[in-house]
Amino acid sequence: MIPIANPIIEREEYERVQAVLESGHIADGPEVRAFEDEFADYCGSDRAVATSNGTTALHVALEALDLPADATVATTPFSFIATANAIRLAGATPHFVDVDPETFNLDANALESELRDGLDVDAVIAVHLYGLPAQMDHLAELAQSYDFALVEDAAQAHGARFDGDRVGSIGDVGCFSFYPTKNMTTGEGGMVTTDRDDVADRAEQYVNHGRAESGYEHVSVGHNFRMTSIGAAIGRAQLDRLPQFIEARQANAARLDELLAHLDVTTPAVPADRTHVYHQYTIKTRDRDRLRAVLSDRDIGTGVYYPTPIHKQPAYAGNSTEAPTAERLVDEVLSLPVHPRVDAEDIAFVADGIEAALDAVEVGGDAR
Repeated sequence: MIPIANPIIEREEYERVQAVLESGHIADGPEVRAFEDEFADYCGSDRAVATSNGTTALHVALEALDLPADATVATTPFSFIATANAIRLAGATPHFVDVDPETFNLDANALESELRDGLDVDAVIAVHLYGLPAQMDHLAELAQSYDFALVEDAAQAHGARFDGDRVGSIGDVGCFSFYPTKNMTTGEGGMVTTDRDDVADRAEQYVNHGRAESGYEHVSVGHNFRMTSIGAAIGRAQLDRLPQFIEARQANAARLDELLAHLDVTTPAVPADRTHVYHQYTIKTRDRDRLRAVLSDRDIGTGVYYPTPIHKQPAYAGNSTEAPTAERLVDEVLSLPVHPRVDAEDIAFVADGIEAALDAVEVGGDAR
C-alpha cells in the first residue's frame, strides 16, 4: 500500500521527548519558547506563539487582531472547515469568495470586484491551499487600499515562498498546523507568526487564559490553547529536517509532472513567483471517482480535499454564497501521494495506475 500520508518520526524525536519527560517540565515551558523562536526565525517573522493545534492558531490570530464585535472576515470556501469555523468561534461572520481555477486559492480579482461593489471586511484569511501560496502581492495591496487585516492560513504550507518570502511573514499574521499529515508535525499543534508586537502580545495572553506575564492576574478573557513541551520537542526535531522533507516532496512532484504530462489530467499549477511545498499533489480530472477507485484497487492511497465546499456544509446553511469554481473543483480534484516516504518506484507505479485508469475510461473497460 502506498498511503496518501506517512509521518516520519525518527530517533531524534524520541531522544528529545525523553529529555523533556526526564526534566519533569512536560507542559508549556522553555522547550516551547525555544520552538517559537526557531520557527519565527525559519519563517522570517519577528515573533511566534505556539498553540494546541492549527484551528486554535487561526482562532487566536483573529482574537489577537482585536477585530470589532460585528466583524466580517472574507475567505475561501475551498478549504478545510477549520478556516471558517475559526472565524465563527472568534465571533465574526465569514464571507466566502470564489477561488482561482488554476491555483485553487482565493481569487484576488474576485475579492477586489466585491470590494469595489461595496463589500466591507475587517480581515481576509488567505489559505495557501495544498502548499501553494495565495496571490499575496495583490491581497496585500487590497489590504492596504481597503484597510483590512490580512491573515495567512499556512496550515499546509510550511516553508513555501511567495516572491522569495516565506509564508507566515507576509500578512499581518500567519497560522500553521502541525497535525501528523502536515509537512512537519508535533502530533497536534499550531503556531501563530507575526511582526506585530501588539498581535503577538495578545496572542500570548489568549492562549494562556488571558494571563499577564506571571502570577494570577488575568487582563483579558482567554483559553487554554497552550502547546506542550513534548509537542515542542518533536517540532524542533521536525523543523531541523523540514528542508529535507520539502525537497523530497518537490522532487516527487516534479517526477509526477513529467510522467503525467501526456495524460488527460491537469497537474498542479505553480506561478513563477511562488514555490510549492506539496502538502498535497492535487490533479484535476473529469472522471475523478473512477480514477480513484482504480488506484484504490492497486493499493494506491488518494485523497479528496475537499468533497464539499464550506458554504455547502450543513453548519453553514442559509448563506447566499455563489462560488461556481469551488463547486466544480470538489468533483474534479484528486490528491496523490508525494510525501518523503514515497520513492521513485512508487511514483512510477502511481503514474502507471493513472494511465491505466484513463485508458479504461476511454475504451469503456476495466483497468483492475
